[in-house]
Amino acid sequence: TELHLQTTAQHNHSFNGHHVNYHNSDSSNKMLRIHPIIVVVALCHATLASPKPGNSAGEYISETGFYQSITLTDDKPLCEMRSDFQDISVVNSEHYGKILVLDGVIQLTEKDADSYNEMMTHPAMFSHPNPKRVLVVGGGDGYVLSEVLKHPEVEHVDHVDLDGDVIDVCRDHFSWGHAWDDKRVKLHVADGAAFVKNATAGSYDVIIQDSSDPYTWEENGEKIDLPSKTLYSDEHFVHISRALGSNGVFSFQAETFNIESDLEGIVEWRNRALSVGFKDARYGSISISSYPTGQIGFLLCRKSPQTAPDTAEIASRYQRIVGLGRATSYYQPKLQESAFSLPLWVERRIYEDPSSSSCADPTQRF
Repeated sequence: TELHLQTTAQHNHSFNGHHVNYHNSDSSNKMLRIHPIIVVVALCHATLASPKPGNSAGEYISETGFYQSITLTDDKPLCEMRSDFQDISVVNSEHYGKILVLDGVIQLTEKDADSYNEMMTHPAMFSHPNPKRVLVVGGGDGYVLSEVLKHPEVEHVDHVDLDGDVIDVCRDHFSWGHAWDDKRVKLHVADGAAFVKNATAGSYDVIIQDSSDPYTWEENGEKIDLPSKTLYSDEHFVHISRALGSNGVFSFQAETFNIESDLEGIVEWRNRALSVGFKDARYGSISISSYPTGQIGFLLCRKSPQTAPDTAEIASRYQRIVGLGRATSYYQPKLQESAFSLPLWVERRIYEDPSSSSCADPTQRF
């Protein structure tokens, strides 16, 4: 059943099964149809966590029954617009600073964007002995690009993103927005899959893919493919491998292991990377409070693991970055290995026995 409530204007979106509720207390009241689970949790949130319920951006994951939200200030959004592809807004939170929201989905917050973007970037960059040429696919907010540019070895970066309006908004509203001004950067407002397909063989040392999810889930359990699915396909992975040099490194966004459908994706994408020629593919974990379940990850794929720098060399290169005034706040060289140490049930699921029912059902771990 569904419950009808008189409430503030609300836009519902879906993001990999995360049903997103963007509340705006400044909007006129509208009659909405809201799933009762969302209502109960929202009311509990308002009662227990916020004595003055106001604007908030929240996500409900129907697959797990998980809901979380971030309270926003009562200020008007710093930016609200519609591009050719999506709704774009920048809003404020007292606790998380500026927040980039695309189609109602939180993309990053100033408070914890460092964790995701630094880990998407530096483990890959430090896995290559001399990363001179880099390709960034997606990541229109520019944060991954800004982290790539911290490495003095970098001579050229191609950045490809489909939505130029996202780039323009982030130039204006975020502190790392100057990244595109670096002379080493060439920006391409274009389709990422097509760009990789047409890339010259062996032209990149590192490719970092900061893309949105390849699919979503309706509340009735129906799986819906999204446009970015092509960036996780066999064909695209083949082109990625071809575009990399003999010791190339590929890092891409790989969701959370706390949601079963995401975990299935991790296993599938890892096997796909190995099938197109990468010698290893390891899942790295990231702690990030603004992402549902507080955890997300990446898959780091290497064509030639034996050429990767050792611990001492990584530490030396990192200290050079620090010495140039480009220090990180989340990444440190210890994470080059420790980020890949996973809970036992996750490790078994990804690397040992993907079909194990005891891994698929978390209740069987107790």
